[in-house]
Amino acid sequence: MLNRKKKGLLLTFILVTVILIVMQPIQNSITRAAAGDGSWPSPYSVSQGINTQNNTSKTVQGYVVGQPIAANTVIAGGFPNDYALALADNPSETSTARMLYVQIPSAFRSAFGLKSNPSLIGEKIKVTGTLTAYFSHPGLKDGTAFEQAGDGTADPGPEPGGYYDAANGKTGVSLKTALHTIIDDHTEISYSNVWEALRETDEDPANPNNVILLYTGRSQGKFTNGSGGNDWNREHVWAKSHGDFGTEMGAGTDLHHLRPTDASVNSSRGNLDFDDGGTQHSEALGNYYDSDSWEPRDAVKGDVARMLFYMAVRYEGDSGEVDLELNNQVNNGSAPYHGKMSVLLEWHKEDPVDDNERRRNEIIYSDYQHNRNPFIDHPEWASAIWE
Repeated sequence: MLNRKKKGLLLTFILVTVILIVMQPIQNSITRAAAGDGSWPSPYSVSQGINTQNNTSKTVQGYVVGQPIAANTVIAGGFPNDYALALADNPSETSTARMLYVQIPSAFRSAFGLKSNPSLIGEKIKVTGTLTAYFSHPGLKDGTAFEQAGDGTADPGPEPGGYYDAANGKTGVSLKTALHTIIDDHTEISYSNVWEALRETDEDPANPNNVILLYTGRSQGKFTNGSGGNDWNREHVWAKSHGDFGTEMGAGTDLHHLRPTDASVNSSRGNLDFDDGGTQHSEALGNYYDSDSWEPRDAVKGDVARMLFYMAVRYEGDSGEVDLELNNQVNNGSAPYHGKMSVLLEWHKEDPVDDNERRRNEIIYSDYQHNRNPFIDHPEWASAIWE
């Protein structure tokens, strides 16, 4: 009788053990984040990011679990710097095999570096960057967008549902073509109507009677536009002589690259390509220029890059329009090219999308042209096309 009871207990123990072994993967799958397509609205889980180390630009969402300091070492405290963090699908994850190592570019270190922000441990964040090895471990590098999930911050891409469906999952020329089709044939406005539009798109959030000037950053009365030296006028960020489209409806009046600027500063910029270096402008401090290039102030370097990215995708030579392309040169003159591509990509990473750009994109989409700048909504697509 006793042996029978012992056998029964042994069988019960074996059965429970088997059930636990079988259930563990199921439990793991329940705690794992739902699969996404790697876009900002539908990010990859960490496990997807680990399994997709193919140098593509994707968005990944996960919990901050520590800082990697070696291939198999992640620390959860005493952080030495703000250079890296590790993400996992489970906030209590301890196995480095189930972690994605994230490089933190300098522009994001003050907000997402763990030495400066140790309270991020256990928090969920979204990161857009290139899925490639970091610390000889599955990783994500060259981040272009970081956001703490659920913190009330506006998404980089508050686009209407389905707007970019035809572009999702594409890269290179295929992505550029898909985006062109999506943003093409926008509602065009006249050059005279640009004045009123800029009064809305570039309104100073702190003073609704003013606009913010692109290169100086000065807040100035909305109706002080004109040709006087301290008036503001309509700057074509993609210089209108680069392709000779002038102020014609279409490229010449496209609000996605038209900004209010001080008239004399606009004259100094002229049709210069964009590049680093030169002499600081005496009126627009922080802007530098020489005989063949213009470097805008740090706060709008990314804005300038994303405006040019938009123009290179929107205008592809169809429907009688000019075909605009980016290249890695300066002194492009009247050719339909603008540079310097490598520098623009760096500026795009150094100066991430901000709320002013998002607000501007929304106004242009809702009130005027009914198309969007994809590189404000999805910063990761710049590297997906051109790098």
